[in-house]
Amino acid sequence: MKFFVDTAEIKDIRDLYETGLLDGVTTNPSLVAKSGRNFKEVIKEICSIVPGPVSAEVAATDYEGMIAEGRTLAKIADNVVVKVPLTIDGLRATKTFSKEGIKINVTLCFSPNQALLAAKVGATYISPFIGRLDDINLDGMQLIRDIRQIYDNYAFTTEILAASIRSANHVTEAALAGADVATIPPAVIYKLADHPLTKSGLEQFVKDWKATGQSIL
Repeated sequence: MKFFVDTAEIKDIRDLYETGLLDGVTTNPSLVAKSGRNFKEVIKEICSIVPGPVSAEVAATDYEGMIAEGRTLAKIADNVVVKVPLTIDGLRATKTFSKEGIKINVTLCFSPNQALLAAKVGATYISPFIGRLDDINLDGMQLIRDIRQIYDNYAFTTEILAASIRSANHVTEAALAGADVATIPPAVIYKLADHPLTKSGLEQFVKDWKATGQSIL
């Protein structure tokens, strides 16, 4: 499973990319607003750090506006993925972008039928929001499983990008459910490496090594 980081904070992106764990980045208007910087400048800088897919979302909600904004975003860098909402206008824009060779991330997916429509019009990625479904007592992970089965049934190439991930357990479950990608907040990515037995084991190794009085260098 590929790991994308869900942030617009440059330092977090740079630090995570240097670990070798990062395959791409997703942003949205809320994340960019939090950074307090110019949107297009942020996207350009992110694309210069991470060679993998970088999702940049349109602000328009109508077809013509999405097309104009999406084409502008796609010109920023070759690895920009234009992000559009899962609406009828968004699906229509996805079809147009697909024909033009522009990669598309269709976001705010909450049902298998929505995911089916996105795949039919040529979405590169579909972003089901796990956490937001869990918030209203629905099973977000079941949505991933349902989409996986539908896409496999018809050999759709659209990649399932598990989004709205809130915990390390969400990452495990998304991987088991067959998600192609997980987009994860920086803090959660770091938690994936944590385990109390790893920590206690390392502490013991360090203590035992000190007792030998040796040096590897």
